[in-house]
Amino acid sequence: MVLSVMILSKLYSTPNSPSKKDPIKKALLEQVEKQKEAIALSPEKQKEAYYRSVMFANEQVPLHEPLVGQKFERYLANFSFRKQQSYDLHKKAAKHLPKIASILKSYGIPEDFKYVPLVESDMNPQITSHKGAGGYWQFMPATARLYGLKVNGEVDERKDLIKSTHAAARYLKSLHKQFDDWTLVAAAYNVGGGSLKSAIRRQGIDNYYNLKLNRETGSYVYKLVSMKQVIENPHKHGYKRYAQTEDKYQHMNERNLL
Repeated sequence: MVLSVMILSKLYSTPNSPSKKDPIKKALLEQVEKQKEAIALSPEKQKEAYYRSVMFANEQVPLHEPLVGQKFERYLANFSFRKQQSYDLHKKAAKHLPKIASILKSYGIPEDFKYVPLVESDMNPQITSHKGAGGYWQFMPATARLYGLKVNGEVDERKDLIKSTHAAARYLKSLHKQFDDWTLVAAAYNVGGGSLKSAIRRQGIDNYYNLKLNRETGSYVYKLVSMKQVIENPHKHGYKRYAQTEDKYQHMNERNLL
């Protein structure tokens, strides 16, 4: 079909072709346009266009790489309404993300890092990991203190959204000075700057998507990107109640991709 469209387009766009009043030519041109439109709106083309739009921290996620695309689809499916069957993510996002984004912006941190607390703690300040990380941003006690938070037997400022977000912004900024790459900063936030530097040095690779990392860190950026997609494009991912306004990504006659 693609070949026929190209041939017909070529044939009827030449200067020597019959007059536009020619009914046969007109019908054929209409058929060509319909075929072009069908190709443009095919599920494959829709998916390709959508994947080109997926960004993290103002950089395109290389979803054209098969392994990266497959991994993204897996985590995106986990955050879809079909899997979650709840609007809790969007309720928490609506309540907290504007405040977080404003603080991050004041430090020059890309807005996409506002999704870290949703992924880390599900916006539940009471959660503490088995390693001792706690609060909205899941700071370890020592790291929290290093970046200005009080953590002792009486006070735990990791549970204060505003104070902990300021601390997280300072930490993220210090990581960016080390790695000069926001995707690597996200990975370092999860695994620690020293561990990530060791992995980069050992493997001779400084591209997150090509590094071999532990399972949690290897999935971390994919979770952040997937979280961003379901929050910013609720209709596409099944969250109909949060689709009164248009998704950030729109494509004419597009179906849900997952």
